[in-house]
Amino acid sequence: MKYIGLQKQINRNNNMSVLLLLAFPTLILAGVFAFTLYATADKTYGIQWDESVQMFIEVIPMVLIGVAIWFVIAYFANSKMINLAAGSHTLERRDNKRVYNLTENLCMSVGMPMPKLRVIDSPALNAFASGIKEDNYSVTLTTGIIETLNDEELEGVIAHELTHIRNKDVRLLVVSIIFVGIFSFVAQIAYRSLWYGSLGRSRRRNDKDSGGGAIIIIIIIAFMAYLLSVVFKLALSRKREYLADSGAVEMTRKPWALASALRKISGNSDIESITNQDVKEMFIDNSPPKNGNHNMNLMESISSFFSTHPPIEKRIKFLEQL
Repeated sequence: MKYIGLQKQINRNNNMSVLLLLAFPTLILAGVFAFTLYATADKTYGIQWDESVQMFIEVIPMVLIGVAIWFVIAYFANSKMINLAAGSHTLERRDNKRVYNLTENLCMSVGMPMPKLRVIDSPALNAFASGIKEDNYSVTLTTGIIETLNDEELEGVIAHELTHIRNKDVRLLVVSIIFVGIFSFVAQIAYRSLWYGSLGRSRRRNDKDSGGGAIIIIIIIAFMAYLLSVVFKLALSRKREYLADSGAVEMTRKPWALASALRKISGNSDIESITNQDVKEMFIDNSPPKNGNHNMNLMESISSFFSTHPPIEKRIKFLEQL
């Protein structure tokens, strides 16, 4: 896969961001409409289309307002939430001149503003870029990757993360995470309501039954929508890693350096203190810890299908061909 060019990729990601902003609310509304079909169904006469449409029209404003509130909060607070989940802290020039100078030189070479630098105190080898707009873009590195990689290898990793920022990949990923979080939240609330029986405790038995059935339908709809949105997000994530690798090579002219860095990162990237899967998806490597059991081929295949990153071996092979 050849690097398709900065401006072309930026335009593609901008267009994809717009599509995401339209696709996810549409998916949410489709789920709401499916629920209204269930809620108005009659055992004798079946689906009551007129009642379903009327109910759907009435709840549309509330659904859209709820989605908008969720998105606005997540949009402006995403950096703080990500930094908190990652357990990172600011890295100033005086803290590590080597990392700061490598990043500053790369940014100057392509004429981009320098993002904030952050560090995670962990022996694991990993890094990620985050942020939605210029004033909160950041590149986060672990202490392990800083101490283990040589200058050329670390430069390749930083260039990879800077390419994510230049391509607007980080914004696209954060937007998708925000909307996927809505489906996850709805499914969790519905599941807990069903589990604890909080809906209709004081109602008649028949009302309880119908309430329980409604929650089950909500769970099914939310889960199906969640799966669709996750598959869509995974497709975006895998492609952007190859493009960021290509962009890093275009920036540094040293494909061997990034390939060497990925070899060292492979099998050593898991940060045990981070449990948030959305944050893990942003790292340069999100491979599960290597298992010594060689009889897990089927499970490994399933795991790779749902992985947000292409196999690191394929990325190394791709870099060796550049």
